[in-house]
Amino acid sequence: MIFTQTSDTDFNTLFNELLERGKMDIEHVSGIVGGIIKEIKADKNSALKTHIGKFDNWTPKSDDELKIDTASMQKAYEELDTELKSALHLAYDRIKAYHEKQLPKSWFDTEANGTILGQKVTAVDRAGLYIPGGKAAYPSSLLMNVIPAQVAGVEEIIVCTPTPDNEPNALLLAACHLCGVSEVYKVGGASAIAAMAYGTETIPKVDVITGPGNIFVATAKKMVFGEVHIDMIAGPSEIGILADESANPNHLAIDMLSQAEHDEMASSILMTPSQAIADAVKVEIENWLQKLPRQEIARKSIEERGAIIVTETMDEAIALMNDIAPEHLEVATNNPFELLPSIKHAGAIFLGHNTPEAIGDYVAGPNHTLPTGGTAKFYSPLGVENFMKKSSIIAFSNTAINEIGEACALIANTEGLTAHEQSVRVRLNK
Repeated sequence: MIFTQTSDTDFNTLFNELLERGKMDIEHVSGIVGGIIKEIKADKNSALKTHIGKFDNWTPKSDDELKIDTASMQKAYEELDTELKSALHLAYDRIKAYHEKQLPKSWFDTEANGTILGQKVTAVDRAGLYIPGGKAAYPSSLLMNVIPAQVAGVEEIIVCTPTPDNEPNALLLAACHLCGVSEVYKVGGASAIAAMAYGTETIPKVDVITGPGNIFVATAKKMVFGEVHIDMIAGPSEIGILADESANPNHLAIDMLSQAEHDEMASSILMTPSQAIADAVKVEIENWLQKLPRQEIARKSIEERGAIIVTETMDEAIALMNDIAPEHLEVATNNPFELLPSIKHAGAIFLGHNTPEAIGDYVAGPNHTLPTGGTAKFYSPLGVENFMKKSSIIAFSNTAINEIGEACALIANTEGLTAHEQSVRVRLNK
């Protein structure tokens, strides 16, 4: 783990290493992913079955076996523990309520000369959602992807998730039933992305693909972009924490490990002007590691990609964190809202001592599918607008086109586009 002060002579070198944390070796796997995509485009279901046999340790005997039946989803939901079912419903309701506030509106504006301008907002016809299922299954990711698509008004939702050994995760199936999803396919990795992008005999071609995944999934999404729309190219999970002397080191340590336990490539970065906090968190991290079932994963993440940085001031810490632009940012101070205007780049911002990042992963309401690797400088969280598109509305009256048509014709003439010019002039009163 990087443990340093901004005043150290080698700080800039160490900090530049943190800025490179989000780089994935897409070039290294692009050849493999390109081959997978090519096979899916050519052989469709046949290639899917071959890939499932290779990567998920079972081979579907028929096309029908690719799809999970809705009866098994209902059964999984009915067999849920009562408290867990209640928790899922709480998450569903809060996520839905939050995303309903994001819904963009169509609008029209009428000018005095009769011109009508506006914007028509409509949902895509079909969305493809990728839900990871390799090292762990994430029912919460299903909620975070399905709900904004439903709020947007998407008519057909396709879900693809890997099922190693042909054993779908029961909680994921229950979440599918809760959300009313009926088209769920036992396909993972780059194969799933290609299938949704180009379509097969069983899996229909979609308009937009969303959802997190490993480097093969991220690379496939990048390669099919343009054929379909995508949400973002997300890498390993990460957390940044800004803390002052009022923070609880025990809380900060477990918050850092909440990301480190995701996978070995996750990043956990604490910045504080308090040397005492930094020293205490370092000790607490080791104490917590001894108790975690996923200690091996979390330890490797913390040791290889974790950092505790002591700054001169909180303003310096904020400036450095803006450069990092973390996926999740906790502000563990007594005055977090006073610091908020200075925070420019973060996927999600968690304010105050009682707001751990984990609350946002499940039940807070905002989406947990967030930009990583510094892309929060230009990407936003997954939301309703990822499943919608806008059409411009233009309607001119006779008065309106005669009022401004000459200017339009002049610009068209200047550009040498005579047909453009004349298509306006033939409508003008002589």
